This record gives sequence, C-alpha cells and structure tokens, in this order.
Amino acid sequence: MSNYKELLRNINTFVFDYDGVLTDGSVIMTSEGEAYRVSNVKDGYALQLAKKKGYRIAIISGANSESMTHRMKALQITDLFLGVEKKRQVFLEYLRTNEINPSQVLYMGDDIPDYEVMLEAAVPTCPADAAEEIKAVARYISHLEGGKGCVRDVIEQVLKVQGKWMNEDAYHW
Repeated sequence: MSNYKELLRNINTFVFDYDGVLTDGSVIMTSEGEAYRVSNVKDGYALQLAKKKGYRIAIISGANSESMTHRMKALQITDLFLGVEKKRQVFLEYLRTNEINPSQVLYMGDDIPDYEVMLEAAVPTCPADAAEEIKAVARYISHLEGGKGCVRDVIEQVLKVQGKWMNEDAYHW
C-alpha cells in the first residue's frame, strides 16, 4: 500500500508523544521545579473533537508534570502514561488491555524513544522537526513542527478521510 491515506480509513486510536509533538520541546522550569510547556490551541481543538467523535486518544511520554496532566484533563484525555521509561511496553499493553489492533493506530513521535513504538503502529507519523531516524520510519511527516499544529494536521486528515470533518459537532467545544 503506497498511499498512507488508505491506512487512515482504519484508524480509531491516536497515540502521541508529548514533548516535541504536542509542544515544541521547550520547557520552562520554575524555582519549585515544575516544568511548564507551551501547547497549540489548534492541536487542542482537534484532540477534543476526535475524543468527542469517539476516537481513543492516549499520551505516552517519558516526561511527567502537573502541567501536562492539567492540559490533558482540560481536553478530557484520560489515557495518560507519563514518566514512561520504555514506551513500546506501555503501548503494547495499552493495545492489549483495550483490545485495539495495531492496524487501527496512528502514532506520532519525534525522537529516538518513539522509534520502537513507531514500528508497531499501522500509521507512524512525525512532526517536520523530528529526528532523522524517526523520519526514516514515518509513513507521514507533517509539514508542521512539534507544538505548531502537527497533531491537528494528522487528526484532521483522519477525520476528513473518514467523512467526520466539518460535521455539526465541529462548531463548538
């Protein structure tokens, strides 16, 4: 199958890394040690829309901070795996527990810890500024960088292919 968009028809689950995907990778540290990240509201809109339409959404990240949890809670994303050392193990357990076939999963990562997971997902994707090794295994490289709308890009493509974009429920949060 040469056209990755054909694979988008089967997607019912999105799994994302956090730093470098939902953010540009920059972290601001407070004097108390809390790490703050800047996220893109267009990514947030697409995440909540996909969740509202019944897609599963999970975040698997090596990082762990209250700001990350707070952001995902605001978007009603509850499948959070933070502070993860080995992403592949968590990913496979998530699929097994939720009876999800890898052919139904789009994964977006940006750096070496995402490599093994990308080999497991049907549609491995990455932001434009991902590590070269990640770009090499991606079926799709967004034209947008991490934290700059790449999540919206892939969610929008899936919803469009499946005829779920710009429906009545798209006009409100």
